[in-house]
Amino acid sequence: MDFDDTPAEAAFRIEAREWLASQAGPRTGDLHRKVMSGDESYVGPSRAWQRTLYDAGWAGIMWPTEFGGRGGTAVQDAIFAQEQQRFEVSAGLFMVAITMVGPTIIAHGTEAQKQRFLDPILRGDTVWCQLFSEPGAGSDLANLGTRAERDGDEWVVNGQKVWTSHAHLADWGILLARSNPDAPKHRGITFFLVDMRTPGIDVRPLRQMTGAAHFNEVFFTDVRVPAANVLGPVDGGWRVTMTTLTSERGAIGGGEGVTSWDEIRRLFLASSRVDDPVARDAVIEAYIRSELLRFFGYR
Repeated sequence: MDFDDTPAEAAFRIEAREWLASQAGPRTGDLHRKVMSGDESYVGPSRAWQRTLYDAGWAGIMWPTEFGGRGGTAVQDAIFAQEQQRFEVSAGLFMVAITMVGPTIIAHGTEAQKQRFLDPILRGDTVWCQLFSEPGAGSDLANLGTRAERDGDEWVVNGQKVWTSHAHLADWGILLARSNPDAPKHRGITFFLVDMRTPGIDVRPLRQMTGAAHFNEVFFTDVRVPAANVLGPVDGGWRVTMTTLTSERGAIGGGEGVTSWDEIRRLFLASSRVDDPVARDAVIEAYIRSELLRFFGYR
């Protein structure tokens, strides 16, 4: 298989690299360290960078042009991610919004939902989180315990989610809840768009061994969600979810990760352990793993 750029892809790469070089400095790793340590001072620069992408027409490369995107290909999206990694910027705070929420609203949303949510996502005005995983469900996503009951023009949600990235920073969330307990488990689920400032939502950070808290538990106690915030058909949320998960897989496969091999190599060569055979073996193993991840991404 030929992994080299086609002439058109090479031209796109040059265009992206030149624009990035005109807007940002070379990567130092300082911003990445803030992200990984939980230092939330990275949030402001991330929002500003997303707005820069939006203003220049680089936000939402795969989004259709009618919704403010570039109308590009998955390969172009991956190329831009590769090139962006060379610079001291971060758009990771908006990964859920850009690569998962936006495509799902485009595919399943009403015109009112598209008008309300899509442009603020691209501009970096709203941070989103994914309220899917539950403590008792494991990898069986459809085995939901969170319930949603209809009450007039609202739904009342009760339950718990876990391992929710950026829930403590999020303005909105995409939520799966059991809306019909009598239906087969894949057919009684509804997909909601939830304002994270709604009364009854309790976000509790999960502290990691590094001291950072990227993940959260989220508890819902009589949370009222407007019926207008249902995405797709009532009890038909599983099909909507498949759109989200397909977009997520593409984003993970096309991305380059948070730490590049070049950065690892540079740090190692600047260290005092260059001649240590054990350390050298560890670095070579890191290289092999990075290459495996790269080729899995291509697949």
